[in-house]
Amino acid sequence: MDNRRVFLKKAALGTMFLTTPKTVINVFDRDFKSNRPPKDKRKFVSVAVEKTIETIKKSIKDKEIAWMFENCFPNTLDTTVQYYEKNGKPYSYVITGDIDAMWLRDSSAQVWPYLSLAKEDTKLKDMLKGVINKQCECVLLDPYANAFYNDPSQKSEWVNDQTEMKPGVHERKWEIDSLCYVVRLAYGYWKETNDGSIFGSQWKQMAETIIRTFTDQQRKESKGLYHFQRQNGNPLDTQFAGGFGNPTKKVGLIHSMFRPSDDATFYPFLISSNMFAVVSLRQLSKLFRNVYKDISLAEKASALADEVDNAIKNYAILNHPDAGKIFPLEIDGFGNALFMDDANVPNLLSIPYLGYTEVNHDVYQNTRKFSLSHNNPWFNSGKFAKGIGGPHVGENKIWPLGLIMQALTSNDDDEILYCLRTLKTTHAGTGFIHESFDVDHPEDFSRSWFAWANTLFGELILHLHKERPELLSKDL
Repeated sequence: MDNRRVFLKKAALGTMFLTTPKTVINVFDRDFKSNRPPKDKRKFVSVAVEKTIETIKKSIKDKEIAWMFENCFPNTLDTTVQYYEKNGKPYSYVITGDIDAMWLRDSSAQVWPYLSLAKEDTKLKDMLKGVINKQCECVLLDPYANAFYNDPSQKSEWVNDQTEMKPGVHERKWEIDSLCYVVRLAYGYWKETNDGSIFGSQWKQMAETIIRTFTDQQRKESKGLYHFQRQNGNPLDTQFAGGFGNPTKKVGLIHSMFRPSDDATFYPFLISSNMFAVVSLRQLSKLFRNVYKDISLAEKASALADEVDNAIKNYAILNHPDAGKIFPLEIDGFGNALFMDDANVPNLLSIPYLGYTEVNHDVYQNTRKFSLSHNNPWFNSGKFAKGIGGPHVGENKIWPLGLIMQALTSNDDDEILYCLRTLKTTHAGTGFIHESFDVDHPEDFSRSWFAWANTLFGELILHLHKERPELLSKDL
């Protein structure tokens, strides 16, 4: 059965680490023919996306990077979108790739780069509205679940998890960021299109559910409604203390039982996800105030955001012996902290990308240097690359998501070019971005079909085309 730890062997590439990476000549087809599905096999086609591919490819001097962009940017549309209408409303079920399930996080990130094109393409705009409607339906089914099926009769391999599994739920790992991504997508759609039609009574009900869930998981009065254990023998797949996680001091932060990698947290206050929650709650406050004209709910969301933000500032800026004042990944409120970073977003590296702070923020800069150094126990380096990995796939692995996020949060041209070259020379001849790869053997990678990583690479190229076009004019 496909899962997030399947490793697939592909053709090897060669390079030397810390020199300018160069692909070994003649390892694979140098004609760079498109690896997209035939036109009649594509799940969803957007005229605006096709035009964007054509335009941006012309601005990319490096043929291999241009080829990768052509393959990756439309991958979500080409392979993962099931669009339909129900009760006169659009719905879009967006699977993650090689797993037939819709993650709230992945689906939001997969379609995010298409928002800027929505005004140019009515069909694309309806698809995006469909994702928002489907996510609303999912959250109302179970706000603690991270992944869902379109068919409620479909049976999950995790049906025997010790938690409240409902029909239509693929996996029920409580991750703060799942709900944050739902808010981010709807808010981003509204800001980009000025279309408030998505914000009906059902969406408001969902938004109130999100606030209740965040409040419940502050656990001020009790352990809260959620618990989770899994009996598969993998400690990263289950939780401590009867499924409620390790003890915490109730300081106003929100408990998250799992990270965006779907790995269990060790200390339940996952700081990068709490930061994301602050951003999301402030976006909800604006929507309640400006769209729904509900001042009471606006103030409630804003107050919760302030409470979490103050707790971050009071408890989650700590001294690291080498890095100085930084944000740890996880804390418990008692003074214990986990100093590491994980490549999955939201991570500490992604804080400015998600809107919590500016890139030049002093503590963020210290944290960023920590994340991208060997002070971070999950920063890996080898013959082919250096970058952030994570316990999800083990040592000596790098996640391309981390390399892409490193480039998206950098103001250094050389650093950005390094990330592009590394992505170029470690895709193992496939033309796509994978979940992870071995730092010494890039042909040893996980997930040949991982749409989030593909689309995020497309987002990076769009970002550079807009902000630093001169970098795309270089031959890497």
